[in-house]
Amino acid sequence: MPTSFFGWVAYILQHYGSLFVSGTIITLIVALTGTVFGFGIGLLVAIGRTTEPRDGAGLLKRGLNRFFHGLLGAYIEVFRGTPMIVQAMVIYYGAMQYLGLKLPNLAAAILIVSVNTGAYMAEIIRGGIISVDVGQTEAAHSIGMTHWQTMTSVVLPQAIRNIMPSIGNEFIVNIKDSSVLNVISVSELFFQSKSAAGTYFRYFEVFFITAIIYLILTYSITRLLRFIERRMDGPDNYTFLGSQTDSKSVIRVHKEAAAK
Repeated sequence: MPTSFFGWVAYILQHYGSLFVSGTIITLIVALTGTVFGFGIGLLVAIGRTTEPRDGAGLLKRGLNRFFHGLLGAYIEVFRGTPMIVQAMVIYYGAMQYLGLKLPNLAAAILIVSVNTGAYMAEIIRGGIISVDVGQTEAAHSIGMTHWQTMTSVVLPQAIRNIMPSIGNEFIVNIKDSSVLNVISVSELFFQSKSAAGTYFRYFEVFFITAIIYLILTYSITRLLRFIERRMDGPDNYTFLGSQTDSKSVIRVHKEAAAK
C-alpha cells in the first residue's frame, strides 16, 4: 500500500478514477440542465412580475394582476429563503410520502436545481430588465407592441447581455451546490467521492482530488463564459458597407482629393 500523500492520490486515481469521472458527468448534467431550465422559469417569472394592467383596466383585472404578482413573489421568497438541501428533502420525500410518486434520483435533482435557480434567476432577469432605459419600452408601446413583444424583441436582448456575468455565476454555484443532492442519493461527484473515501478511509486524499476537479470545472466554465460575453459584445468598430462611411470609400475619396 502507498505510504506517502501523493502515492495515495495516484493509487486512488488508478483504482477509483471511473467513480470521479461518472460523478463529474452527473454533476455537469445536473448543473447545466438545472441552470437552463431555471433560466426559463426565471424568465417567465420576471416577465410576469413586470406585467402591469393597461390604463383604464377594470378592478377585476387589477386584482388578478396583484394576486398573480403575489404568487410569483411568494415563490421567489420561499426558494431563496430556504437551503437547497432542505428543498431536496421536502420535494423528494414529500412527493414520495404524500403523492405516492417515486421520482428518479436524477430527475429529482434536475427539478430541485431548476426551481431553486429559477427563483434567483427571476430577480437577476428583473434587474436586467430594469437596467434597460424605460424610454425604449415606452417607444415600443407607442407603436402598438404588446408587453410580450416589447420584452422579447426590445428589452430582453439587451437585458440578457447585461446579466450574462450573473447567469454564469449561477451556473458555477450550481456546480458546487449540486453536492448537497447526495442526501437523496444522487451519484454526483461528492457522493462518488464519499464512496471512494470509505474503502480505505483516506478522506483527505480523496477530497483533495475532488476539490481539484471542482476547481478545474469552475475555472474552465468561467473562461468559456467570458469568451461568450466577448462574442456577444461584437467588434469594437463597425463598417457600414455600401455607405459613404465605408472605410474603403473614405480612403478613395481622400486619395482623389489629394491627386487634385
